[in-house]
Amino acid sequence: MNYDNGTPKVKVGIMNMPAINFTLNGTYFCNDNEITGLHKAYLNDHGQIMLDSTGYDEEVIIEPSDGNCTFCLHDVPIGIGFHWQRTESQCFGGKLKLIVENNAVTAINIIPVEDYLISVISSEMNATSSIELLKAHAVISRSWLLAQMSHLRHVHGDTTEYYSNSDEFIKWYDHTDHAHFDVCADDHCQRYQGLTRACTHAVRQAVDATCGQVLMCDGELCDARFSKCCGGVLEQFENCWEPSHHSYLETRRDWTDENDFPDLTKEENAALWIMTSPKAFCNTADKATLQQVLNNYDQETADFYRWHVEYGQSELAQLIAERTGIDFGRIIDLRPVARGTSGRLYKLKIVGEKHSLTIGKELEIRRTLSRSHLYSSAFIVERHDIADDNVPGKFILRGAGWGHGVGLCQIGAAVMGEMGYSYKQILHHYFNNAMIADYYGKGF
Repeated sequence: MNYDNGTPKVKVGIMNMPAINFTLNGTYFCNDNEITGLHKAYLNDHGQIMLDSTGYDEEVIIEPSDGNCTFCLHDVPIGIGFHWQRTESQCFGGKLKLIVENNAVTAINIIPVEDYLISVISSEMNATSSIELLKAHAVISRSWLLAQMSHLRHVHGDTTEYYSNSDEFIKWYDHTDHAHFDVCADDHCQRYQGLTRACTHAVRQAVDATCGQVLMCDGELCDARFSKCCGGVLEQFENCWEPSHHSYLETRRDWTDENDFPDLTKEENAALWIMTSPKAFCNTADKATLQQVLNNYDQETADFYRWHVEYGQSELAQLIAERTGIDFGRIIDLRPVARGTSGRLYKLKIVGEKHSLTIGKELEIRRTLSRSHLYSSAFIVERHDIADDNVPGKFILRGAGWGHGVGLCQIGAAVMGEMGYSYKQILHHYFNNAMIADYYGKGF
């Protein structure tokens, strides 16, 4: 783990493009040369980085002359693969590192962990959130980041895993161990958008008040996960990712009585749960509370606690063929095979006229059944307009929640903060077997 003057540093991969346009606001130095203003970085025919008329090898480090300097990267893609995907200009503090990667230029921001957290909290949710919610998110974001950075010291490579045979294709997408930086800036890791998101005094106060605090379990940093809305019950880690149980990422109801919920691994219970709207902290339509968690483009998503989507036969067949690369023919059925503790499917059988296959885990199911991603894999399937040949003309998916549902439920935590719960109470609700510990402090 990299430290500078006693402060942990994190390397954040922002973007990888054939050419990167950036603006330096203030005086920077590159190879002892003073530079400022607008620049373009791209590769020449020899695979070297070109910065204006000056060529480099495979790496460029651009350092600020003081702490007031910022740089802006233009046309940064955000929400990659999701329905809100777009580009925007983003500004950052700290150092800018440019490297050659995948026959393009990668921009990396090197910044102190605590400054990184200020941006993450403002990027993951609205900076006007309640102070207790902000403190809770500071602790889990710090925990996840430091656990990821610690893991990178021992293991490198893509942690995407899968197994397959003629009947099943089961794949899970965990956070890639990036070769040249600690974490990326998009939803794949933690949403980080530099100084672009409005930061308030409350955000800085939350980060400062919890400086160095992390979640620990059995002497190890917690892999503290979070999602937008659990849908009423938390999912267990192993049903979304590798088959490894974490005692602090177990199922519980997102309500005052944490054990009051049915066995949602059973199909009849899951169907009843999804088709109703049980009480939960995250079951809210209060706009003021939702605005604490949802940035402007997140608010384009409505009806996430309970939702539905409809597909015609030809639309669904084409979608599945495009997403899987397999021609199933007309789709006869989508059959639940295995559900997790929140009712989320982690195995689903696609039955077609030409081919049948069981797919999983939850993100693969969400990816296969949407142009971007379904809100969650906690859904039931309705077949409509059954034709004489027993092939339905329409499918309706009725679902619950937004995201994987493991760990902290952001909307539920926002409601808890409004109800007067402290950040420690919020954390113990979502990470029951974890303890809050000082990993380093303000004087570290």
